Amino acid sequence: MPPGEPGPTRDLPAGAPGARPPAAPSPAPPGAAPPPAPRPVLRPPRLPRWSLAALLTGSLAVGTAAGLICRLSSHLQWGLIAAAVFVAATFGLTARVEGRRRAADRLAALLVWACFAVAVLPLAALVGETVARGAPGVDGYFLTHSMNGVLSWQHGGGVYHALLGTLEQVLLASLLALPVGLLTAVYLVEYGRGRLAAVVTFFVDVMAGIPSIVAGLFVLSLWITILDLGYSGLAGSLALALLMTPIVVRSTEEMLRLVPNELREAALALGVPKWRTTLRVVLPTCAGGIATGVMLALARIAGETAPILLLVFGTNMINRDPFHGAQSSLPLYVYEQWSFGTEPAYERAWAAALVLIALVMLLNLLARALARWKGPRPGP
Repeated sequence: MPPGEPGPTRDLPAGAPGARPPAAPSPAPPGAAPPPAPRPVLRPPRLPRWSLAALLTGSLAVGTAAGLICRLSSHLQWGLIAAAVFVAATFGLTARVEGRRRAADRLAALLVWACFAVAVLPLAALVGETVARGAPGVDGYFLTHSMNGVLSWQHGGGVYHALLGTLEQVLLASLLALPVGLLTAVYLVEYGRGRLAAVVTFFVDVMAGIPSIVAGLFVLSLWITILDLGYSGLAGSLALALLMTPIVVRSTEEMLRLVPNELREAALALGVPKWRTTLRVVLPTCAGGIATGVMLALARIAGETAPILLLVFGTNMINRDPFHGAQSSLPLYVYEQWSFGTEPAYERAWAAALVLIALVMLLNLLARALARWKGPRPGP
């Protein structure tokens, strides 16, 4: 470096000897607006998280105190008083702290939960009563023996013949209704155009509203009175198939309409025939929803009593042949035992009702499992 020339400037700490002085801020041009000041973060007031728990505890205390002071015998009345106090206190406190709009929103949410509780409580009470009365009578002996040789006022007997009849009749009804229902739904969605589709849709709607006793009378007049084929499990299955078919058609039709048209158009653009597109693209896409609808239809017909009472006739013995001779079923078994009017018969009726509820619940759980297994996977 030649003498007399300044050396290279190094980055030194401020205030150190030889450090570069800090650059002065450049003046703002004339007429320019000053830089905006940072806005403060506005947070509306909110109730603490523990407030709802405190309000609920206080409401329960008020309801209990009111019930004790007024000598109310029903705990349901205590709960209604506590619920009214909780809703009023929540709305008032929320309106005071968070504003009326937030209070109205919270009130609407509480009303939705109240409607849900009103809908669930009868179901829960029904299941609880059935379990409490029927569970003591359900054991291995009850599930593996029939009522052959057991009188109505005697203890003992079982539900095996009725359970076997229900499973066979529901299986036969499914074999009759599922192909017709699935093919009808595929025709209405994929191929149905014009007058024939409108006629088929109309009759499906009519069949969906037919009472079960009417379906039983129709099969009774045709199968037993005219054709003289006698009482059997197959006759009951025919009536159950008439009740099951419109449910399968409607549920499958709705699932097929949910399949995007882009999938059909992509398959057709690749030269795939329409029938193969329906079979290999459309049906697998909505297989989970179709399985759910089918299982719900099975649960619907498993509890029918009127057609079975008219067509199956009922028996206390085990009949494994649904094509010849009278059979029994779980709904018919419950009806018969309850009509006897004795204490052992009542116990058997409650136990059979519990078995029927467990069977229907098992079908619903199976439908949920199939829907989750075959349904589309959620994206990441």
